[in-house]
Amino acid sequence: MITIHLTDPIRSLLCERRFKNKTLLLITDDGGGKYSLKGGACTIGANFSMIILDKPDADYPVRLVNHAGIPLFTSNYDLTFLGNGLKLDYQNHSIRLSDDSGLLDGAVQITNGADVITAFQNGLTPDQAGC
Repeated sequence: MITIHLTDPIRSLLCERRFKNKTLLLITDDGGGKYSLKGGACTIGANFSMIILDKPDADYPVRLVNHAGIPLFTSNYDLTFLGNGLKLDYQNHSIRLSDDSGLLDGAVQITNGADVITAFQNGLTPDQAGC
């Protein structure tokens, strides 16, 4: 069982109406994943994103257990970059991801998964599609 600590500020953010009845993914944003928005070889393991989905995605089966009961998942691949003591926080309008090794990403982005898939299907990058 993989656990993640959600601080009160991030829990409050993720309990907002736009996240109600949604599934969230925590992904390594390295340019290679299904919902990856940015990155590449030089940034592998340095950028992370949270993806909003209407329902769970079988490619992301690993539940990140949290005390708030927020449906948050990742993949076995993404676990490679996540260590013990996972923690999400929200400070100064930025989402921060850390683990026992320190800060992993101080600016985790939140994006709608359907927008990313549509952009990719249309041959656009998410930035071009306004994701």
